[in-house]
Amino acid sequence: SALAQLVAQRAAAAAGRFSLGLSGGSLVRILSRELPAAAAAAAPARWLVAFCDERLVPAAHPESTSGAYRVSGAGGPGSGPGPIAGPGPIPG
Repeated sequence: SALAQLVAQRAAAAAGRFSLGLSGGSLVRILSRELPAAAAAAAPARWLVAFCDERLVPAAHPESTSGAYRVSGAGGPGSGPGPIAGPGPIPG
């Protein structure tokens, strides 16, 4: 998708860490399908992914944004961009 390509281009152009805030809803379906392949050439290990609208519920809960991305295969270790920040402060 054009959105996944734009994110990957911005990540490739960034110096140092690239931070990406994700929301849930229909964006999960769009990005989980397109972003991992688009990000492969954009040094995903430099990425910090955070969830903008995460709820304080267990990852298995249907309202969990991070859980939705992990279930989709687009979140978690080895399945996409670098460190994923869970609920709470984003690592510095």
